[in-house]
Parts: sequence; structure tokens; C-alpha cells
Amino acid sequence: MAEVTVPRAPALPPPTERYTVIGWMHKNLFSTWYNTLLTIFSLLLIYALLKSFLNWLLTVADWEVIQVNLRLLMVGQYPRTQIQRVWLCLHLLAAIIGLSWGIWVRRRSVVGLVLLLVPVLISFAPALSGTSVSGSARLQLLLMDSIALIAYAVGRLGGRRLRRVAVSLWVLYFPLVLLIIRGLTITENMLPLVPSTLWGGLLLTFLLTIVGISFSFPLGILLALGRRSSLPVIRWASITYIEVIRGVPLVTILFMASTMVPLFFPPGTRPDPVLRAMVGITLFTAAYMAENVRGGLQAIPHGQFDAAHALGLSGFQTMTFIILPQALRLVIPVLMGLFIALFKDTSLVATIGLLDLLGIARSILAQPQFVGYQKEVYLFITLIYWVFCYFLSYVSQRLEISLGVGER
Repeated sequence: MAEVTVPRAPALPPPTERYTVIGWMHKNLFSTWYNTLLTIFSLLLIYALLKSFLNWLLTVADWEVIQVNLRLLMVGQYPRTQIQRVWLCLHLLAAIIGLSWGIWVRRRSVVGLVLLLVPVLISFAPALSGTSVSGSARLQLLLMDSIALIAYAVGRLGGRRLRRVAVSLWVLYFPLVLLIIRGLTITENMLPLVPSTLWGGLLLTFLLTIVGISFSFPLGILLALGRRSSLPVIRWASITYIEVIRGVPLVTILFMASTMVPLFFPPGTRPDPVLRAMVGITLFTAAYMAENVRGGLQAIPHGQFDAAHALGLSGFQTMTFIILPQALRLVIPVLMGLFIALFKDTSLVATIGLLDLLGIARSILAQPQFVGYQKEVYLFITLIYWVFCYFLSYVSQRLEISLGVGER
């Protein structure tokens, strides 16, 4: 009787190497004598480079300028009586993020824990202590965490069944935010209108990013399809638009939008500067979006078209249900990189007089009592940009893993 050989599972490393910080450090930093020397040298080099910075950060830096102007940096001159609208948008965002996290992230995550701890830490920061308004802000931050946890639990329980619901909520969230922030009517009864001239700080940066993503995405897809069209007029019009827009910097487009958008309105009508910036950012981003989508379309084998036609699908059905979903899946990393660049490039609207996060920072530093606080202010807004860009990058990685991008 022949013996049956059962393949043996690979031996696992010792528990101390698998589950402890010391085990990880031994494996990755001190496994050999030359790795140990390299680790020590790297630590000394990092300490030498960061010594002066850490000394300034811990002993010299004065963060009173941030504490005094925190609200201005966050929402600009948005009316205090309507600030609950901003909190409503944040609560909705926390609910959607929590739901999505429970659906797609099925394991423990350090990033998720940090997202939960940050509002708690901010709520107990000195900048939010001492007044009734600050007490209200503290409660709103803790409520935001609670909403995120409840939505996370719902996502964990619902699982894959709630995926379409989560995607629909993300699609509806962006126009809903604009509606809530702007308002509906000029009466005081229901969502009074707040002019965009009062939008500023991080709020304006977010709104410019949201509008840029929401409108440039479909426009970019149309331009990519137009560039591949068999009709010469549509194809060359798309090519001309894409190449002209990509040939000039964003700041030029912003100045052109600021001066030329009023020409497309009736005489005597002056669109507000925020709308002009939104138009410029959308038109600029759409050109780059079109090229990214076109790269994804070119990566789809022609056999996909033949198979769809053999099934009797029309050209519109083939592109909508077969080709375009595969192309967008392939270019997710590139699209997320474009969205991150868009979030950072909104800082250029400060050159046309809008008080976004960078514009508010410059206006604060122009005040006589805050002259000389450039390091603190610019370090703070740099940290804000880095946190949100890293979060977008992490979402992109999770989305790629969920959709199996790069796997065969």
C-alpha cells in the first residue's frame, strides 16, 4: 500500500517574533550586525537632523496664534448662528466613513483607531476650553465619534449587503453638502442663504475639492470617450481641449476663469469669485481626468468589445456596463493621486483673493499681533494637508485591495 505524503505547513516564527514589538525590531532592525550598525547610524542621523526642530517645537513655539484663530482657520467668516450646518455635514461624513469602514475594512486598523482618537484629543485641547461655544464644540466632536462607531457597527453587521447603499451615500453626500452650506432661501425659517463670500478656511478648501471632483469626473469621462470617438469633429474638439488645458498651469486657468466667466452671464450679472474658482478648477482637472481614463480604456482588450457585440449589446451598453467599469477599476491609483493633487492645488485660489486655508493663514499673519508666527501657522496648515492627503491615500489602498486591482 502506497504511503500518502501530506504536505507540511510552513513553520511559523516564534511567538515573540510574531506578536511583540521586540520581535519585530529584532527581525527588521537588528537581525545582523551590519543591520544593527545601519539602524544606529540612521537613528543618530535622524536625531542630528531633527534636534533643532524638536527643540523649537517643544520649548520655543507659541501656539496661541492657532488657539485664537482656530475657528477662522476652519470655517472662515461663516456666520456663528449657522455653524450647526457645518457640524451636520461633519456628522454625515462620520456616519458614511464609519459605515464604509465597517463594510470594507474587516480587520483592526491603526488608522481607524487614530481617526476615532483625534476628535477626542481635540475636544480636550486647551483651544476648546473656557467658553460655552467651546463646550458645544467639544460635545459635537464626541457626538461625531459616537455616530461613526454606530455606523461602523451597522456596516459590520450588514457586510456586503450594504455596499451599494454606501456607494450611493458617497455619491449623494457631495451635492448635499453644497446644499446645506449654501442654503435654500433668504428667509430665516429654513436654511437661510449664506453667500459664498463668507466661506473660508478649511471649509472652502473642502468645498472646492468636492466640486472639482464631482464635476470633473463625469466631464473627464466624456472627454476621454470623445477623444476615442469615430466622429472627427468630436474627436478633434476633445483633443484640442485636453491639450490646451494641459499646456497651461492651474494658476493661469484660475486667473482666466476669474476674468472670463462673467462674459458667459447676462450683462449686469457678476458671478461670485468662489463660483469662478470652481469653474476653473473643474475645467483644469477634467483634462487630466480624461487622459487618465483614456489610459484605462486603452488597457481593455479589444476582445471585450467583440464579446459584448456578440451578445447583442449596443455601443452605449458595451461602454457603460462592460468597458468603462473595467477601465475605471484599472486607473483607481491614478485617479486617487489626481484627487490628492486637486486637494493640495486648491491652495492656489489664494492668488485670486479667496480666503481658503492658505489665504486665511496669510491674513492672520498680516495682523500686527501675529507678526513673526509664520512657523507655527504654516506648520499647522501643513499638518492639516498631510493628514487629509494621507487619509485619501489610505482609502485608495483599501479600495484597490477590495477591488483586487493589480491581481490576476
